[in-house]
Amino acid sequence: MQCPEIRCINCQDHFHQLKPSISEIIISKHFKKDAPDFDIELVLGCSYDSFTKLHKFEKNIHGHHIFRALKDKVHYVYAIDKNHRLVFLRAFHNFSKYNRFLDDDKAIARMIDNI
Repeated sequence: MQCPEIRCINCQDHFHQLKPSISEIIISKHFKKDAPDFDIELVLGCSYDSFTKLHKFEKNIHGHHIFRALKDKVHYVYAIDKNHRLVFLRAFHNFSKYNRFLDDDKAIARMIDNI
């Protein structure tokens, strides 16, 4: 998985450091329900022109690196877990719901561990 040679203007370096180690891509049932038409290739291909924010590092929860992408006021939450899997977790149309989700470290860790 290679990013374009042109430096992504709204990408975070943290994601680019972890990206070469990704061994598997998983889409959670919640994510499929939240964003059924989302094209994950836009995230994998670093299609920065499609997003307001892309690969924004949010936090580290028990070795799981949590990221967010923002497109058309929808917050897409995904992680690279300690097993080097890219896991698409949830998508939120409401910022306050996204914020509440991000504050619940136990639920996020449990969600990733149970996939």
